[in-house]
Amino acid sequence: MRPAKLQKGDTIAFIAPSSGLSNIFPHRIDNAKKFFLSEGYKVKEYPTTRGSHEGSSGTIKDRLRDLDEAFSDKEVKAIICTVGGISSNELISKIDYNLIKKNPKIFCGFSDISILHYAFLTKTGLVTFYGPALMGEFGECPNPQDYTLEHFYKAVTNKIGKIKSSEMWVEEFVEWNDQKEPRNKVPNKGFVWLKPGKVKGKIIGGCLYSILQLMGTEYNVDYNNKILFIETAEGEDYKKGEPLDLVSSKIMDLRNAGVFDKIKGLVVGRPFGYTSKEREKFKDIIKKHIENYDFPVLINFDIGHTSPMITIPLNIEVEMDSIENRFEFLESGVD
Repeated sequence: MRPAKLQKGDTIAFIAPSSGLSNIFPHRIDNAKKFFLSEGYKVKEYPTTRGSHEGSSGTIKDRLRDLDEAFSDKEVKAIICTVGGISSNELISKIDYNLIKKNPKIFCGFSDISILHYAFLTKTGLVTFYGPALMGEFGECPNPQDYTLEHFYKAVTNKIGKIKSSEMWVEEFVEWNDQKEPRNKVPNKGFVWLKPGKVKGKIIGGCLYSILQLMGTEYNVDYNNKILFIETAEGEDYKKGEPLDLVSSKIMDLRNAGVFDKIKGLVVGRPFGYTSKEREKFKDIIKKHIENYDFPVLINFDIGHTSPMITIPLNIEVEMDSIENRFEFLESGVD
């Protein structure tokens, strides 16, 4: 089930299904709203967009209400989440999935929003979009990254087609309250193939931490013959990436669950918050875990917690080809 494509003049809903960070950094929502208005779209905020309740944006009831109203509102054509968090899992057993089936819309977010992506797919079959959130990319100072915008618009208006790796990426961390100018960029090494191969398959995945939360539940997806993408979040120190030994342990959890025995290919997002030495160690960890598998493996992909990022329509057929250094979306995620 594909949502209708986004067109100029359409209304975009802002919601916060998880974290209440937008209450602390409302200027990032202001930036995102100003941007979309300047692009010719209408914006509708829901009460939890800037809300706060015990670390989340609102009570479970509040967040469910906003989710229901955004999907049922006939004016709304796309729903973009403010940020991730750790509490999307509180919603999935209480969502009105029949309402979503009757009102398919573009739904975009990443990180902890992985849980909602999986739940929507398993319960409704809706194609959703793993991509930029309001506070991170769309609220960036002074404007969102061009690469991020190009691939977001391709994903929600047409077919993405072939993906070229970004030429530059943002390594510098700046506190949101302190950012007054664009962050420094460094050259991007491009696609890195740890294992060669050419395969086609439907792509599924998300934030490593979040998709592991759904193992053994009715909201977990079928990984058979899928191309899996994973990306890692920040650690307890939000300026740095997850501890590398913890990342390795989580990938082992995937393997123990039999996921690597089912998939046809693996794509790994560029990791957040590591030094150059730690990024090499991260690569070594991936190498260790794929040693006994023969599917192609692509790393340093522009997806996840670093900037810029592409937008991935989930459960859409893609092709990865190491010989041609190519990653291509073969279908559109919208009608």
